Amino acid sequence: MDDKISLKALEDYSDDYASKVTASFFSSKEKISGPEILKVCSVNQINLFIIRELLHAWKLESQKLRSPFFDYTAPPVMEALLKFQNLLSLHISISKENFQPLLKKAVHQTLFLILDPYDFYSDTLDNGKGGTLRVEDLKSEIKFVKINRTPLEKLLTSLEEKKLQTISGNEAFALLDRILEEVNFTPEDIEEYVNQFSAVVPLIPENFYGKKDIVPEKPTEHPVEATVKVEPIKPEPVKAEPEAPKKSPVAQTTLYDQFSKGTTTLAENFQKKKKIKEILTINQKFMFTKILFNGDFELFSNAIDRLDDLDNLSQAKSYLTNNHGEWNPESEEYQEFMEMVERRFA
Repeated sequence: MDDKISLKALEDYSDDYASKVTASFFSSKEKISGPEILKVCSVNQINLFIIRELLHAWKLESQKLRSPFFDYTAPPVMEALLKFQNLLSLHISISKENFQPLLKKAVHQTLFLILDPYDFYSDTLDNGKGGTLRVEDLKSEIKFVKINRTPLEKLLTSLEEKKLQTISGNEAFALLDRILEEVNFTPEDIEEYVNQFSAVVPLIPENFYGKKDIVPEKPTEHPVEATVKVEPIKPEPVKAEPEAPKKSPVAQTTLYDQFSKGTTTLAENFQKKKKIKEILTINQKFMFTKILFNGDFELFSNAIDRLDDLDNLSQAKSYLTNNHGEWNPESEEYQEFMEMVERRFA
């Protein structure tokens, strides 16, 4: 696919799917139980995400158990609460009006995981961005992920081997980045899931990619590109400011922040003309792999290695023309990718 996934299309489909499933199930029942939730959809991932949402609800409710008189954090109390949670999980009973929003969210998450696993990973680690991610919380989240699970599973294994209890969001992203390279991850084939979804509501993957959404944004690309074009002129005294050479890091940081939040030091490394492979952020790898390399991480990785081995920009452009001439030069992803290539040989 050459376009970004449309969250609006996901929302609309999820709403339609959830409406049909709940209407069918609750036509003969007033409540749905835990065992019934595990079988309510043919796509098992949806059922698991519903259970995960119920677990989140329990955690939020248990956080309200705070008192100036009683110590809810005492080990015996914590143990009793865990037993209570397990007992409560055997007595799930949800009405149609409360179940449908849970189902809709689970369908949305499942489609996101199937059609756009890279961004799903990003969202999974998002709680730790710029802050701290608890390994135990990550373990709890991953437990309910069965599709395109390998990268997250390997990430968790690595964290546990290091005996870490917490990790910063940026460190988690960097580690997942290396894992994706090591396993040459390619998303699972979606055909089986498309058929399962279509048994309830016809699902056409192409409809989830909004080509028209990008068109209005094209005018805004030019100002961004103008800013980028100034940056290859590294010294920048030409901008009529005597101290412009010191502004180079600022310009680089601004560009980096525009496309990927997080570590400033990676953006500053652009000044040193490091190889593209050393500078790419995990979000950029996800985006370029998905949009420019049709989800093939190995193809993406090989292309980056080849570009880094070339001697000049002319060779790089020739290589891309000969091997990836089908790319749309008007797309944001293409322009961002080419900016990185140009910096490599500036």
